[in-house]
Amino acid sequence: MTTHIPPAATSATKLKSEALQVLLERGLVHQCTDLAALDAKLSQGTVTAYAGFDATANSLHVGHLMPLMTLRWLQRLGHQSIVVLGGGTSQVGDPSFQNEARPVLEQQQIAANIAGIKLSVERLLGSVPDNPAMLVDNAEWLNEFRFLEFLGDFGKHFTVNRMMTFDSVKSRLDAQMPLTILEFCYMMLQAVDFLELSRRHGCELQIGGSDQWGNIINGVDLGRKGDGRQLFGLTVPLVTTSSGAKMGKTAAGAVWLHPERLSPSAFWQFWRNTDDADVPHFLRFFTELPMDQIVRLSSLQGAELNEAKKILATEVTTMIHGVDAARHAMEQGEALFRETGDPVEPTHVLPRAKLPEGLGLLELIVAVGFAGTNSDARRLVEAGGVRLNGQVVDEPRRQISSGDLRSKDRLTLAVGRRRKALVGFE
Repeated sequence: MTTHIPPAATSATKLKSEALQVLLERGLVHQCTDLAALDAKLSQGTVTAYAGFDATANSLHVGHLMPLMTLRWLQRLGHQSIVVLGGGTSQVGDPSFQNEARPVLEQQQIAANIAGIKLSVERLLGSVPDNPAMLVDNAEWLNEFRFLEFLGDFGKHFTVNRMMTFDSVKSRLDAQMPLTILEFCYMMLQAVDFLELSRRHGCELQIGGSDQWGNIINGVDLGRKGDGRQLFGLTVPLVTTSSGAKMGKTAAGAVWLHPERLSPSAFWQFWRNTDDADVPHFLRFFTELPMDQIVRLSSLQGAELNEAKKILATEVTTMIHGVDAARHAMEQGEALFRETGDPVEPTHVLPRAKLPEGLGLLELIVAVGFAGTNSDARRLVEAGGVRLNGQVVDEPRRQISSGDLRSKDRLTLAVGRRRKALVGFE
C-alpha cells in the first residue's frame, strides 16, 4: 500500500502519532508506503528511522536538509535515528536521475569525505538532548559479502523485470545512455542496507528524497520477503524555489554545509537572500520555530519581511554551525546590508590571480551566484540594478582590477536592494 500525501495535509489532525502530525504540519512528507500502519507504529512506542548519504563529496549541502530535519524531528519526539554514511555504496554509485555513471572513488577519498560529512551530521543530529543519532558506515556489512553468497541470499528476491520499471533505470535507458551492471545493482545494495539495519538495530523506517522512492520500496519488499519484517518508507518533497530552481543550487554551485566549503557568513547570506515567496515554507521546513510564530512571520510584508529572513538565516545557521558562528554571521550580514561598519569575513572568495588580466563584471556577478549566465548578468547591469562598492555600474564590459579593491583586498557587489556580497581575493 502506498500513500500519496496531498499538498495540504489536513489528515494530520486525524492521526494518532505526534510524530506524523508534526511532519505533515511541517510539509516534510511526500509519500509513505503505508501511512496508517506507520502512524499506528509511531503511536505505540519508539521507532528507529534512518537516512543514508553516499560520500561523493566531503560535505552535504542544503538539498540534504529535508531528510536530516525529518530525522531531527523524530529524535526530538522520542524516536531513534540512524545516519548511514555510504562507505560501501559510494564505491558503486547511485544511478538515480543521472545521465552518466558517477565517477568511482578511491577508498582514501571516500574516508576523507565521510570525515567531512560527519561534522555536519553530528552538529545537527548529535545535539538533540539525550537522544543523539547513531552514525554507521554500510561498508561494515557490504564489504563482508562474498559475491555468490550475496546473490544466493538476496538476488532471488529481485526480478530484472521489476527493476527495469524504476525511474532511475528507465530514465537512463530511454535516453540511450549506458547503465553498468555495477550501477544496476545499486538498488539491491540499498535494499540490503535497510534489511541489515533492521536486523542489527531494529530499524523500521527509511527516510529519503522523492527520487529515492524506488530504492526505498525495494528495501521494504526485501524485509518482507527475506525476513517477514514489516518495514516502512517515507519520502520528503523535492524542494524548489518560487522560480522553479532546485533548492540548494546556485549559479556558483551547491550551498555546502561544511564550513571549509562555504563559510558560515556565506551560508547565512544564502538564507537571508531568500525570495519573499519562499519564506513561509522555508521556515516550516528548515527551522524548529513554533507554527504560530511561523504564521506570524509569514504574514509580514515589504521591509518587515526582511526580519523574517534574518530569523530564518540565523535559525538555520545556528543548527548547522552553532550559536557563536551564527551570531558572527548575522553581525557580518547586517554590516553588509547596512553598508556600514567593516565586515571582517567575505561572503565569497575568488582567486586573486584573476585580477592582473582583469575580471569581467559579468563573470563576477555569475561567480557569486547573482545570475546564472553572462547574458542574465548583462541584463541586470543594463537595467541599472548592479552596484560595485556602492556605485551603480551600467557598463557590461566593465573589468574588475586591483584598483577596485578596498580595505583588506575586498569589494562589495550588490544586485537590487536584497542581494549583496562581500568578495575577497586570495
